Amino acid sequence: MTEISRILDQFRRAYNGDAWHGEPLASIVQNITAEQANKRPIAGAHTIWETLLHITAWEGEVLRRLQTGVMQMPADGDWNTVQEASEAAWNEALQRFHKVHGALEQEIESLSDEKLPVMLGTVRERETGGGVSVYVLLHGIVQHSIYHAGQIAILKKA
Repeated sequence: MTEISRILDQFRRAYNGDAWHGEPLASIVQNITAEQANKRPIAGAHTIWETLLHITAWEGEVLRRLQTGVMQMPADGDWNTVQEASEAAWNEALQRFHKVHGALEQEIESLSDEKLPVMLGTVRERETGGGVSVYVLLHGIVQHSIYHAGQIAILKKA
């Protein structure tokens, strides 16, 4: 088994597999209404919707980095507010998340182990997550999704 296949397995488990930590992200966001997604049950915390937009933005940014090697903030922004809180807009956000996630999964699947030590950026930048190897980037996006999946699960119960 290659290291890429191991990382890909973890990426898939976090999204829609038999994740050790519990319910995967795709299952957690299932059957959430726009009203639930836009509620703010914890003052000062992000909503489910905002968190999903954040996950989507960063998965899209990781995809772009793998394709270009250029470090920057996500084109969609880091944390976005919901502009229109309709069921149609929520469903669009969910579809975009699944589409971006699928594209990133395909990109990871196309990589070889030889790509893992390649550095992306020259200086470690905490804000953008730049200056790390492809290996660290891929593990980081898995960790990022799991972290925020836990937040969404708690918000869903609240």
